[in-house]
Amino acid sequence: MSAFLHIIKADGSIELFDPARLVASLRRAGATERAAERIAQGITGSIVPGSTSKEIYGRAFALLRKEGRPVAARYAMRRALLELGPSGHPFEDFISRLLQAEGWEVETRKTIQGRCVQHETDFYATHPGKGEYLAAELKYHNDPAYKTDLKVALYVKSRFDDIFACDPHVQTCPIDRGMLVTNTKFTSEAIKYAECAGIELLGWSYPHDAPLFMRMSKAKIYPITALTSLTRAEKRLLISQQTISVDEIVHNRDLLDPLHLPSERIGVLIAEADGLLTHP
Repeated sequence: MSAFLHIIKADGSIELFDPARLVASLRRAGATERAAERIAQGITGSIVPGSTSKEIYGRAFALLRKEGRPVAARYAMRRALLELGPSGHPFEDFISRLLQAEGWEVETRKTIQGRCVQHETDFYATHPGKGEYLAAELKYHNDPAYKTDLKVALYVKSRFDDIFACDPHVQTCPIDRGMLVTNTKFTSEAIKYAECAGIELLGWSYPHDAPLFMRMSKAKIYPITALTSLTRAEKRLLISQQTISVDEIVHNRDLLDPLHLPSERIGVLIAEADGLLTHP
C-alpha cells in the first residue's frame, strides 16, 4: 500500500488523507485515545483509490456507535445540522435557541426599518446584561460542500448598512451589531471581505476561536437530529412539532408523546440525550 493515501472530498477535490486529523476529530467527539487510534488504524487500512470523505465518515460513525451513542452523536454533529432542512426555518429556530442559552432575548424573522427600506432579519436579539442589539442573516445549506460566498457577504453588508444608517430623528436605530451565520463554511473571499468590512461571521469552523460547534458544545445546545436513537421520520415529526434541540426533551419528556414510543425506547433516547449534554 502506498504511504500516501488520497481521498475525494465532498466538493470533488482531492485531499491527502491524514490519520492524525481523523484521530483528532474522534477525540473531540469524546472517543478515548485508544478507541480513536484503533478506529483510525482500521479505516486507514481500508482506504482504496477513489475512497471518499463521506465513506470514511460513515465507517467512523458506525464504529463510534459501538463505543457509545453520545460519542457518535457528537462526531455526527455537522451532519445533524444538515438534517434540520430542507427549509432554513428549523436552523433559524435552532440558532435562536443557542443565542437564548447564551443569555440573549431573541425574536425570529423580525422586520426592521432601514434608512431607505424595511428589512426582514432572520433573527433579532438583545442582551440585557451587555446592552447589545444584534441582527443576523442566516444562510442554510443542505449540501456540506456548499460554502457561503462573497456575493452573500456583500448583500448582507448592504442590508446592515441601510439599517445602521437609519435616521434617529425618524425612528429608533435598533441594532449595533450585524452577523452572517451559516451551518457550513465560508469561502476565503467571504472571510477576507467580512474581516475588512466589519461583518461578524459564524460558521461551522469560523471564527477559529469560537466556531459554531464550539459554541454549541459550550452552551450544551445540540440539534434534535443529532440523536442516533431516532429514525429520520421521527426527527422530522419532532421538528414539525417545534422540538428543535436535545435539551428540550431532557427537560420535558412529554415532547416525545407524538412519537408514540414504548417506554424502553424512551429510556434509550433519554440516556443518549443525557450522555450528550453531560459530556465535558
